[in-house]
Formats: sequence, structure tokens, C-alpha cells
Amino acid sequence: MTKVENVGAKYTRHTRDDVVDAGLRILDEHGLPDLTMRRLGATLDVQPSALYWHFANKQTLLASIADRIVERARPVNPTDDDWKGATRAEAYALRDALLAFRDGAEVVSSTLALGLGAGLPLNLLSNSLERGGFDHRTSGIAAAALLHFILGHVSHEQQRLQADSLGVVAEEVSAIFPDYETTPQGLEAFEFGITLLLAGLELQSHASTKPV
Repeated sequence: MTKVENVGAKYTRHTRDDVVDAGLRILDEHGLPDLTMRRLGATLDVQPSALYWHFANKQTLLASIADRIVERARPVNPTDDDWKGATRAEAYALRDALLAFRDGAEVVSSTLALGLGAGLPLNLLSNSLERGGFDHRTSGIAAAALLHFILGHVSHEQQRLQADSLGVVAEEVSAIFPDYETTPQGLEAFEFGITLLLAGLELQSHASTKPV
């Protein structure tokens, strides 16, 4: 961000990173529905049209925000033969990164659906699965399944957190599913899901290599 002189007046020239940083702040403070180009322009003290110098449209801006979110999921380097440990660690790192920002899972999920960005987690998960001897195609499909679970689970976690903060009681859900309130949520449920998926993948691998 730099100050520029213009006929005695001063205005601020923002970088692409400045715009993404401001977008992340709005996302975290107000949520995805309020992350508009108008609000972003007001935050940066520029006209909304000035933002299109850096981003062609809101979707490409959200893609950059999603990339910034998933970059927080730091790669891990366990032993090469511990593919389950490596994959589990990547899953936990991604969960933490998504939870770090309000509506983080929704932003990343929508960006992936449009094929605009946030592909880093898929690559990291696929690479960790290949350590288990799975071929590239199987690793890619399994990584996508894991990623869909992670995004869906964290999205549910974040919606639940927001509902709890507003004091919303899901009476309809409790009526349909009486044990809902005592069903494991959050980290415990996440751990169960990841373990289940990895166990299923390992079982399928053994079945495919078993002599007929």
C-alpha cells in the first residue's frame, strides 16, 4: 500500500494483497454474505470499480481469499511409509485453517466447485495417500472424497457455532433426532469420519490385491 501525490491531494494505491487482506477481515468479522465489493471498497476507501483493477470479478477475488485460507494448512513431513498418519495430519491442518476464518469452509467449497482455486489441499492429500502405494488415480479420487468430507464437516461446525452464538435452538432437529444433542460433534466426530474413510480405503486396497 503506497501513498500517491495527485495535484495536491493524497490517495492510497492498494496492492492485490491489500485487497485480499481486507476481504479476509470482512469475512471474519461479518461473514460471507456481507463480503461485497461495495463494502470492500468502503473499507479500503476506494470506489468499488477500482477493485476490478486487481480482480476481474468477485469470484476471482473469492478464489484468492480461498487460496490464502488454505495456505494456512502447513504441509507435514512424517515418515514416508506412514501414509495414514500423513493424510490424517493434512486433514487436521486443513480443518484448523478453515476454522480460522468465519465461513472459511463455504468460501473454499464454492471456489473449488467453480474450479477457480484452492486446489492445494487436494494435492497435499493426494500426495500423502500415494505414500501408501496407491496409484495416482486412486489417490486423486480418495483425496477428493476426503476433501468433500472435510469441507462438509467444517461447514456444519461453523454453522453450528454461529447458531449457538445466536442462541438458536434447533427444536425441529431434536424432535426428529432425539439423540442429536448428545451425538459427538466437532473434533470427535471429525476424527471418527477421517478414521472411517482411511480404514475403508485400506480395506479396499487389501481386497483389490487379494488373490482370486
